[in-house]
Amino acid sequence: MDLKQIRYFIVACEMRSLSRAAEVLGLSQPSLSRQIQLLEAELRHHLLIRTGRGVAPTPAGLRFLAHAQALDDLAQHAKQDMRAFGSTSQDKVRLAMPHRVARRLAPHIMQAFRRKHPTAALTLAEGLSLEMNEWLVKDRVDLALLYDPPPSTLVRYESVYREDLVLAYTKSCRPAPPPSVRAKDLGRYPLVLPSAPNTIRALVEKTCRELNVSLDVIAEVDVVHTILETMTQDSLYTILPRSALHDIQGRDDLVCSTIIDPVIMNNLTLATPDRQILPPLVESTADIIRGLDMRQLFA
Repeated sequence: MDLKQIRYFIVACEMRSLSRAAEVLGLSQPSLSRQIQLLEAELRHHLLIRTGRGVAPTPAGLRFLAHAQALDDLAQHAKQDMRAFGSTSQDKVRLAMPHRVARRLAPHIMQAFRRKHPTAALTLAEGLSLEMNEWLVKDRVDLALLYDPPPSTLVRYESVYREDLVLAYTKSCRPAPPPSVRAKDLGRYPLVLPSAPNTIRALVEKTCRELNVSLDVIAEVDVVHTILETMTQDSLYTILPRSALHDIQGRDDLVCSTIIDPVIMNNLTLATPDRQILPPLVESTADIIRGLDMRQLFA
C-alpha cells in the first residue's frame, strides 16, 4: 500500500466515478482501476462497487476511507513541513478566484499580504469555480474563492459573502418588469443565461425546479459582456448578481428588478484543502480574506 494508491482511492470515492477521478488525477482510467485493484488485493477487500451512475464505496471501503483520509492528511502535513524545513527560497502561497471577484478583491488582498508578509510572494490565478475546485484537489493552488461549490470531503468551505441575484435588462426592454419579480414569474421572460455547468445557472434552475417553473432560455452565453450585447439586440433578459451590473463600464442603460419569493442568493466561499493543519502562510492569507469588508467591496 502506498500513498498514491490511498490518494487515488479517496478521489474515486469523492467523484463517485472512475473516469471523473482519473481526469482529476491526470491518469488514464485503466491505470487508476489497476492501482485500486492492487490496493484491494493487498487489503483483501473490495473497496468500490460499480453502480448505474459510477462507483460507490463498499462497507469495507467506507471503513477504509476514514483511515485513508487520516493517512493522506498526515502525508500532506509532512510534505509541507519538510518543504518549509531549512528552505532558503522565498515563501509563496497560491490563491485562485473568479475573474469578477479578482477585479474587486485582488488589490486589497495583495496590499494586506505585502504589508503582513514583506518577504513572501502571493501568486494569483483566475478561473471558473468548478475548475478551481479541481485545482485545490490537484494541489495546484493553496486556497480559492469559489461560488456555490458542491459538497466535498476533500475541500473545506467557509462562506464569506452572500449576494442576491437580480433580473437584469435594458431600459428599452419591453415589457418592462416591475421593481420586484416573483421567482415563480421568471418563466415569463425570455432569458439569455450562461450554459451549464455554471453556478448562477444552477442556482436559478434549482429554485425554478422547486417552484415547478419552466424557464424560457432563448440563448446560452458564457461571457457577461456578450450576454449584455445579446440583450441589447434582441430585447432579452438575464439573471446576474446585483453587483455585476456595476462592473460594466459605460452601460447606463442597464436596470434590474429584485427577485423575491424566494430571494436567490449566491454564496462566495473560501475553500481550502480539508486538512487538519494548514501551512502558516496559507492560514494567514485566509485570515486576510476573512477580514475584508465584503459588503463594501461588492457595493
